[in-house]
Amino acid sequence: MIMTKLRRSVLLALAGAAVVAAGPAAGAYPDKPVRLIVPFSTGGGTDIQGRLLSEKMRAGLGQQVLVDNRTGAGGLIGAQITVESPADGYTVLFTTATIAVNTTLQADRMKFDATKDLVPVVWVSSAPLVLVTHPSVPAKSVRELAALSKRRAEGLNMGGNTPGSTSHLSAEMFKQFAKAKGVTVLYKGGGPATLGVATGEIDMLFATAPSAMPHIVNKRLRALAVTTAKPAGVFPKLPTMDSIYPGFVSDNWYAMFMPANSPKEAIDRINSEVKKALSAKEVAAFYAKQGIDPVGGSPAELADLLKKEIVKYANVIKSGNIKLR
Repeated sequence: MIMTKLRRSVLLALAGAAVVAAGPAAGAYPDKPVRLIVPFSTGGGTDIQGRLLSEKMRAGLGQQVLVDNRTGAGGLIGAQITVESPADGYTVLFTTATIAVNTTLQADRMKFDATKDLVPVVWVSSAPLVLVTHPSVPAKSVRELAALSKRRAEGLNMGGNTPGSTSHLSAEMFKQFAKAKGVTVLYKGGGPATLGVATGEIDMLFATAPSAMPHIVNKRLRALAVTTAKPAGVFPKLPTMDSIYPGFVSDNWYAMFMPANSPKEAIDRINSEVKKALSAKEVAAFYAKQGIDPVGGSPAELADLLKKEIVKYANVIKSGNIKLR
């Protein structure tokens, strides 16, 4: 009888310990859907990447990752919504280099500090801009193009995808680094801007790789260089602008952030799942086709990138006296 009671007590104690041990696992992150805020329109480059990654992340997290497009003010509205969301790991912002640009360009409209009110999660990818010209432009290298701009009384017509875009600021950087002359013509998107240079409406453009590639292949555009720090995988034979004008780097990077003070467990888990997603065969194939380089950088690497990009673009904006109309 005594042994029976003792055995029963031991079994009950073990069962209780098992319940206690199982407790934290039952509430482990994530235990509900994660919201991925994309501050740009449906069908754009950021949105397409976000939806592709969210599907892969869902499988790894065991929870839905819901893409929520919150557009407006060059990405500021979606970022502001993220900042104001609970810091519980369930709201993630998927944005671009524009967040570094807007810190200076839209300082009067920005109600938060990107380096303090957001916490870096993962540097997802980097898309090179490619300097292209219309084939009729008599310049077959970057230096020849800069020299041509100085010989022409009116300089060159330099395109920009949209006001404040990395394409726009790259044109301004070309003026500053190469002492090139020209007038910047801004469009309402990458598609119209690329069509503008392909039809000869403008002389040159720092275009996104996906929009420029078909025209380059069909020889409607001449590619001269890329804006990434290292040679771009999609354009391995093109020189970098940095190799010609040291410091000229202006790729369009994509990254994820959370509200400040979000749990480290959530940050690390999302970082890990994005890295896994980037290594998936179909994701890698998509990136290669689009001319986007997967990165999968750490929170520390993204924090360092953001700080440097804010300083860089602030200098470009102030030197060029660039303002949004």
